[in-house]
Amino acid sequence: MNAVFNGLAATALLIGYTFVRAHKIKQHRASMITAFVFSTLFLIGYIAHHALHGDVRYPLHAALRTFYLWLLASHIVLAVIALPLVLVTFFFSLSGRIPQHRRIARWTFPIWLYVSVTGVITYVMLRIALGS
Repeated sequence: MNAVFNGLAATALLIGYTFVRAHKIKQHRASMITAFVFSTLFLIGYIAHHALHGDVRYPLHAALRTFYLWLLASHIVLAVIALPLVLVTFFFSLSGRIPQHRRIARWTFPIWLYVSVTGVITYVMLRIALGS
């Protein structure tokens, strides 16, 4: 379910980006709120899963382990950065501070999208390596 939420968040982000480029602000806002909801559901599910089941480790001798670990590390670091960026970006938008919103959204969008997409990729790589 978590990979689905990440994939849906990435999709909503891309749709929101196309809307803002087309100056469809109401649709952009709805898409970004949708992305936020999916990312929030992912985070809740991720925390619950790890609290109940612990960590799942990539097999030591599995193919692409080094790449997986690099991708996972970049995903985690950027996820930690993305959360406050997303919250500040939303705050600026919802409080009508559009110039500040645009300035920070230029950084928030690619980081948030990267985190959402790499979340799906790392999940798929782990499942393939575990054979499930």
